[in-house]
Amino acid sequence: MATWLAINSLFDSTLKNRLVALEKQRIKVLRLGMGIAFFAVTGALIFLSSSSLEKLNENLFMPLLILAIIGFICFLIFYSIKFNAYKKEYKSKIVAEIVKAINPEWQYNPSGFINKKEYYKSDLFRKKVDRYSGDDLIHGSIEQTDFRCSELHTEYKIQTNKNTTWHTIFRGLFFHADFNKHFFGKTYVLPDTAEKIFGNFGQKIQALTGRADLVKMENPEFEALFVVYGTDQTEARYILTPAMMEAIISLKKTLQKSIHLSFIDNRVYCAIGFDKNLFEPTVWKSGVNKENIKFIYELFMINAKIIHELNLNTRIWTKH
Repeated sequence: MATWLAINSLFDSTLKNRLVALEKQRIKVLRLGMGIAFFAVTGALIFLSSSSLEKLNENLFMPLLILAIIGFICFLIFYSIKFNAYKKEYKSKIVAEIVKAINPEWQYNPSGFINKKEYYKSDLFRKKVDRYSGDDLIHGSIEQTDFRCSELHTEYKIQTNKNTTWHTIFRGLFFHADFNKHFFGKTYVLPDTAEKIFGNFGQKIQALTGRADLVKMENPEFEALFVVYGTDQTEARYILTPAMMEAIISLKKTLQKSIHLSFIDNRVYCAIGFDKNLFEPTVWKSGVNKENIKFIYELFMINAKIIHELNLNTRIWTKH
């Protein structure tokens, strides 16, 4: 697998020139974005001025407002078209090249994503999903361990009278890999928000979730960060060895993101929360930026980090 030093060399030799060529597209998208902002502000100012019609000719008010709205819609449509074209070029010429450099055997699909069956199989988020989307699917193997990973965004809606509001269930990177051990139960490792907020009373709240039995672990630092549920107490402790708990703590400290894990049907599922699109090109500043490339590289290397931190390539168990 390629190191950052190799990707850095790739940037200097190949990616930088490609990004420079993509700048023309980015600037066109930027101008359209500025047009959207202009017509939005103009429309808002005209609307706010409607209470002072003595300062504005009544015959001009509606035509100007309609013109501002039409301009806003037109720029929005053109922006969407141009941005999607720019994004497609960026992913095929930049992101795909990074994946290829990391491991030429990995498969990358910019428009693909983890399907609903895989998402529900993890049993990490039990809220009914009303809107499901994602992109940037990558799958392959790291040494002996196969994995699948993509960006996902799942949402539920609340309908009140004629208003519909959308709320995020999960947004970020969703990953699953072969755990190389057959287990019969289900074990969940979730962020420990209840005890963090409510102290010891939070443990009682945790025990009432109904997901599975609360499993108390003997690592105080791990207990402070996560809560564990399992359908089989013995199996949960067998999976979450002292070394495994230390690895999950290390992963949490390295990523500084919310982490949900489950161990189900011989696979480990991992959901890492992010609050932004992860593999999108920049619009509002130059795309010829090595830090953006490094960020994308590090995102893809999370796959390796999870597999190596959790020691998934160690073949000490056999499947039955």
